[in-house]
Amino acid sequence: MEKINNKQLVEDLLAWYDANARILPWREEATPYRVWVSEIMLQQTRVEAVKPYFERFIHALPDISALAHASEDTLRKLWEGLGYYHRVSNMKKAAIQCMERFNGQLPSTYDELLSLSGIGAYSAGAIASIAFHQPVPAVDGNVLRVFSRVWVIEDDILKESTKKKFQKLLMEVIPKERPDAFNQAVMEIGAMVCVPNAAPKCHICPLAPHCKGYQTGVTHKLPVKAGKKKRTIEKKYIDVVVYEDKILLQQREKDGLLAGLYEFNTFDYPQEEELFLSTLDIEKIVPLKDSKHIFTHKEWHMSGKLVFIRKKIKGNLVSMQDLEEHYAIPSAYKAYKEGLIEWMKHM
Repeated sequence: MEKINNKQLVEDLLAWYDANARILPWREEATPYRVWVSEIMLQQTRVEAVKPYFERFIHALPDISALAHASEDTLRKLWEGLGYYHRVSNMKKAAIQCMERFNGQLPSTYDELLSLSGIGAYSAGAIASIAFHQPVPAVDGNVLRVFSRVWVIEDDILKESTKKKFQKLLMEVIPKERPDAFNQAVMEIGAMVCVPNAAPKCHICPLAPHCKGYQTGVTHKLPVKAGKKKRTIEKKYIDVVVYEDKILLQQREKDGLLAGLYEFNTFDYPQEEELFLSTLDIEKIVPLKDSKHIFTHKEWHMSGKLVFIRKKIKGNLVSMQDLEEHYAIPSAYKAYKEGLIEWMKHM
């Protein structure tokens, strides 16, 4: 098989990108801050889901100073529904670091970006190349998938050593004159053409003439991922307690899963829930539908109910308006928040 002509590969890739790149709000005005916000939001989240969050976040916190001074509750509310809340918590830490060390600006070099909280090798590469035009690769899942197929590399892409291997290989390919377009083009190919799981659209891929995987018929076998650990299943019992027009909320611990977010009363065992309910002066109980939420390493299988009480109890009782405007409820509780809203409309 002929050796891949990397120069021609890059030219074909960039020509495709120039003709097919999606219009995205962070691309229209690629300032360092906007690039940073978008890249963090896009981690483990689809582009279409990110768009409204990005616009709302930038409107509320237009620069690094605003982000550095934002309250944790404000940040959680702006991030509500995006998940992986440690991302926005680290962004605030990084913004404070920028205020203290870089005169309120994002640093322009890969190594300096890497020194900020929440910015790893991929994010540093993306920001350095897109915002500052540094010839640095940004190796994410899309990039690993595309070039595993192009070069037929069968290393386990979940290993850190594999990511470093690709980073080194891509340093030899990335064009110094257009590193921003190159990295975005590979991401775009991975998102739109060289897709995971389902059959990739090789017949419309600009890299097909260069792709060893396509030419040898092994594209569907790549990339290689070692078997992930099976997610654990946890049962949860959710009580949405309502007193008059107020809802009882609990704040989760500052560390761990969904750290610092607000939730409805949640129990691991039915006996715990029964004990809690026995302390209330209950007017009526309305069952809500069962729900499931998938985290990275676990699943919550939930059953829930609305619990209307006659007597006020101690705790954080909030209005529906405050719930909507100020309190970030994790998307794990979406079905129960929606059930609550529907019932409150008719009260």
